[in-house]
Amino acid sequence: MNVEVLDEARLDIAEGVAFYDHQSDGAGDYFFERIFDDIDALKDTAGIHETHFGFHRKIASRHPYLIYYRIIGTGVEVVAVLDGRGRPSDIEVVLRRR
Repeated sequence: MNVEVLDEARLDIAEGVAFYDHQSDGAGDYFFERIFDDIDALKDTAGIHETHFGFHRKIASRHPYLIYYRIIGTGVEVVAVLDGRGRPSDIEVVLRRR
């Protein structure tokens, strides 16, 4: 299965990288690598995750982030990568715009 990360999700990831870089030198790179490990795993696991707000939601393995995606034909579109510590109502607002 092909996995495409939409521009909005790439911006979400960039914000996460900036946050972790601010915490500790090199932490942003580690975050980036682990998030993309989780996204790459969707090639084999897409569709097994629960749906929330109309999207499948995968919980990141190393960080408190949520990867929201949809299955389109024979592929996957990652639409958002959001901090899971946020309020669900705020997450819902972001996802409705996507």
